[in-house]
Amino acid sequence: MFTGIVAAIGMIEEVSTLTATVGPADSGRRLVIEAARLGLDDVQVGDSIAIQGACMTVVQLGGPMSDQLAEGRFAVDISLESLSRTVGLAAPGRVNLEKALRLSDRLGGHLVSGHIDGLGRVAAFDPVGESWFLAIEVPAALAKYFAFKGSVTVDGVSLTVNRVEDSAAKGVTRIEINVIPHTMAVTTLGRLKVGDFVNIEVDQIARYCERLMASK
Repeated sequence: MFTGIVAAIGMIEEVSTLTATVGPADSGRRLVIEAARLGLDDVQVGDSIAIQGACMTVVQLGGPMSDQLAEGRFAVDISLESLSRTVGLAAPGRVNLEKALRLSDRLGGHLVSGHIDGLGRVAAFDPVGESWFLAIEVPAALAKYFAFKGSVTVDGVSLTVNRVEDSAAKGVTRIEINVIPHTMAVTTLGRLKVGDFVNIEVDQIARYCERLMASK
């Protein structure tokens, strides 16, 4: 579990094909990520780290005992299934990072599982005063999970939904968000532009409420 409070921005430095006997289109990827600012002293192989909102398992750690990875780096393996359902993980670039939540930690954002529910498309991203107005079109199938002042995770960042607008004609739902300067400074959201796709995870509580209501 995570909170959606990004701890550091890392860098995907290397992307390699997992299976040498098949082509890149038929194989998952191994990512090597520079994460010195995240702090890896308390991370072990097998631990979970959210990368752009997607929960991944550490399979290798850099350091004095490693002859393959340099200090401040870790590696994860991503399946084709995960690659097909996410963005921002298939090529070198900056990524949002968050370690898994401890039970003793403060819950600064909201409960996040690190399981991407779908991709959203940036419809607007404009400065408004000191903040930024972000509008995202999400698949209509996810519409029921969004509510005024509810929570959403965008590329691993916990954000508050200020408006929800359903568009039957377009087959999408538009959510509107205010992004404060601090969030722009400490996450990768500042690089977004209209037309970009982002990883979306709906509120965990909304999923459970749906299941409970369906059981009746």
